[in-house]
Amino acid sequence: MQSIDDFNFRNRKALIRVDFNVPLNSDLKVTDETRIKAAIPTLRKIIDEGGSAILMSHLGRPKEGPEHRFSLQHVIPNLSEKLGVEVKFVDDCIGEKAEEMSKELATGEVLLLENVRFYKEETKGDEAFAESLSRLGDIYVNDAFGTAHRAHASTTVAAKFFQDKCCGYIMKAELENASKVVEHADKPFTAIMGGAKISDKILIIERLLDKVDNLIIGGGMSYTFFKAMGGNIGNSLVEEDNLELAKSLIAKAKEKGVNLELPKDSVVADKFDNEARQNVCDNYAIEDGWMGLDIGPEAIEVFSRIVAESKTILWNGPMGVFEMSNFAKGTNAIAQAVVKTTRQGGFSLIGGGDSAAAINNLGYGDQVSYVSTGGGALLEFMEGKVLPGVAALEE
Repeated sequence: MQSIDDFNFRNRKALIRVDFNVPLNSDLKVTDETRIKAAIPTLRKIIDEGGSAILMSHLGRPKEGPEHRFSLQHVIPNLSEKLGVEVKFVDDCIGEKAEEMSKELATGEVLLLENVRFYKEETKGDEAFAESLSRLGDIYVNDAFGTAHRAHASTTVAAKFFQDKCCGYIMKAELENASKVVEHADKPFTAIMGGAKISDKILIIERLLDKVDNLIIGGGMSYTFFKAMGGNIGNSLVEEDNLELAKSLIAKAKEKGVNLELPKDSVVADKFDNEARQNVCDNYAIEDGWMGLDIGPEAIEVFSRIVAESKTILWNGPMGVFEMSNFAKGTNAIAQAVVKTTRQGGFSLIGGGDSAAAINNLGYGDQVSYVSTGGGALLEFMEGKVLPGVAALEE
């Protein structure tokens, strides 16, 4: 696979798949610029070398064609400010108007196309739609790692219409950092898995059991393990149909000599509410009517010690309902432990999605080794799956 550094973009029109699927508030203002900021180095390289950039992305999940709230025009003010260039916008992504504006683009100019998902053909990976997109540039750059696991028109199929194609800096860094953790991790290697469901993480957990020294499990998924081991988990989240799966993962970890560490205690609440009554209790003995919403102080202490003794850390998923301030202590404590280990020379990769949001919201984004922009794509890559968006650049 060639990267952006293998090309000079002088007088080239680069068609770039970026990931500007950013959160917007009720006033349609961007609330988290992480993905926009991440794209800037790739865009700067292209325009600084005398090329022009035509950007395509999706935003949200529009159901039936164009919807104003999912228009990429809302991203323009933030993108123009971060890039230091007045970004142009076209209210379509294919057709005469888009082709005309792309053609007229001068050196150093940037054009943002309208949301590619306003066409159903995008997610279907439609070839004719991809060919229409390909008419807008003469070199294809994919820098949207977050959608690399989708075989969509703009992320995968469009690449086949280009002789020159490459990955941008985000895609390159994502693949390098993920490979470093999966293939070349310094020991001890600790994976921290959180979030609500085991079923979402089963493949990655099974693959990691062949690679890690420690597997820490927190978040809602831990209660399925405790119930599987005969514990009373009260009203905590549980996947009844995955109790046998939890038991088999415990057995596999033992068989492979992996230290599978579950939280010893939880902060429990009498309802799913930030203002609920709270208590701390052992995870084998949560009373009926109470639910675990965060890891407890003993779990924080044990998990932090394991993190401190690690050389490589992969973190994917929060330790509790961190969106509620009263149940964010566990996630915050683990974030601080990961930062401390990184400062002391450890390597830390933060999986996308909620873990990335937690790290960034705490202001620790620049104090860990790498924060991934791709939740699902990172997991699939680590599960050993071929990512269509990556494979398309290698053909």
